[in-house]
Amino acid sequence: MLILFDHSTPAPLAPHLTGHTVTKAKDRGWDKLSNGDLLAEAERAGFDLLLTSDNNMRYQQNLTDRKIALVVLSTPQWPRVQLHIDKITTILNSVNPGSYAEIEIPYLPKA
Repeated sequence: MLILFDHSTPAPLAPHLTGHTVTKAKDRGWDKLSNGDLLAEAERAGFDLLLTSDNNMRYQQNLTDRKIALVVLSTPQWPRVQLHIDKITTILNSVNPGSYAEIEIPYLPKA
């Protein structure tokens, strides 16, 4: 699967997504695009999935008739995200074209 990370997705997650090709929006020069333009460009370029932690994207964009899947992490904080890599990969491996999924990453317990 060809996965695009937007500017808010923690980059250290990429090596954990084995079997997938991950590209950062910044590497394509798309880091300044609005959410709608980013989705459109990613879809035109053949990306299968956009991974973001922008919780507003679902409400800002009409996902009807989109071929690209949109998956939203509830937080961009790597210390929290890294504790849920198995959960993230399971969900990413199960998305369908044009689907939407949210991945809830719980807060860390206080020590």
